[in-house]
Amino acid sequence: MGPQRILIVEDEPAIADTLIYALRQNGYQPEHADLLQTGLARLQAESFALAILDVGLPDGSGFELCRQLRRFSQIPVMFLTAHGDEIDRIVGLEIGADDYVTKPFSPREVAARVGAILRRMQPAPIQPGNADFELDGQAGRIRYCGRLLELTRYEYLLLKLLIEHPTRIFSREQLLERVWRDPGDVFDRTVDTHIKTLRAKLRAIADADPIRTHRGLGYSLESR
Repeated sequence: MGPQRILIVEDEPAIADTLIYALRQNGYQPEHADLLQTGLARLQAESFALAILDVGLPDGSGFELCRQLRRFSQIPVMFLTAHGDEIDRIVGLEIGADDYVTKPFSPREVAARVGAILRRMQPAPIQPGNADFELDGQAGRIRYCGRLLELTRYEYLLLKLLIEHPTRIFSREQLLERVWRDPGDVFDRTVDTHIKTLRAKLRAIADADPIRTHRGLGYSLESR
């Protein structure tokens, strides 16, 4: 397997060049786009391990690019911005970002953060489990019975965790800690709500419910 590809969508050449150099020094294969539409087209057509998006682009917002990306992929996203406002950081995280860096920044720190994100996203070894699921961790996609699932960020991470640990029972607390970025800000019912929407999407494809509820214990993915 070659170096992991990272797409940088940044319109300032000096910043892009600095990031490209730092990422190459850390063993990644960085590539560059300077417009929202160019970056979106590449993300749709090619496979990347992570995307670094500038919030302020000449033809739109990095936030909008992330929203469009989340319609077809759950690859990790890091935002670059000149703004330090908390509201910008909250918006970025709510639409599915994994990290947020304010300019000016240390390229070495960005590379280190990229490494931390990619290690966290590395799929665990999958034991024989439910053959109805196909997990593509590189592209951030899951297929069920041959059909691509349209999942939100947390639906994807929740189902990914269950697929990677078939038959293991996860309590609500364990799912909150492993899936949600700030578990202290959400509640147990958040897990139940996401399980409910996941089940609805799975039933829309096949008349079955592979997610099992263990009363008083939690949830697991049925093995078959």
